[in-house]
Amino acid sequence: MARIHSHRHGKSHQTRPTSKSNPSWVTTTPEDARTVALKLAKEGVTPSRIGQALRDDYGVPLVKPLVGKPLGKILSEGKAAPKVPQDLQDLIDRALRVQKHLGTHRSDRKNVHSLELVEAKIYRLSKYYKQKGLIPSDFKYTAVVAQLA
Repeated sequence: MARIHSHRHGKSHQTRPTSKSNPSWVTTTPEDARTVALKLAKEGVTPSRIGQALRDDYGVPLVKPLVGKPLGKILSEGKAAPKVPQDLQDLIDRALRVQKHLGTHRSDRKNVHSLELVEAKIYRLSKYYKQKGLIPSDFKYTAVVAQLA
């Protein structure tokens, strides 16, 4: 699949486990995985880091086949889901880093363009999340609001 803001096809991707069922060697119970995920979320750990912790420390290759629900649904049921989805928050953080860089390097035209591309991704993704109801309909990204977050 082609990238959004380039004329190339990327080859980088992750390789997920081939089976959708839970492997027989997993010793973690679904309730243990759920409590660990909620405990980590309440400590402020992002959902992707929770998945990595479950994979590396508890030997759970995928949460969904083990528990029967995706990690995001587990967090939302436990009232520990982040207010802004993680991919949107990561884009906002990237925009902040580029803005900070442009504050000291004002003539860096390449990063002015990259900031425009990142902000276009933010607008596109926030429109999608508003339609799905994952963020409030009055959510509006601006550079000033991003610096306050």
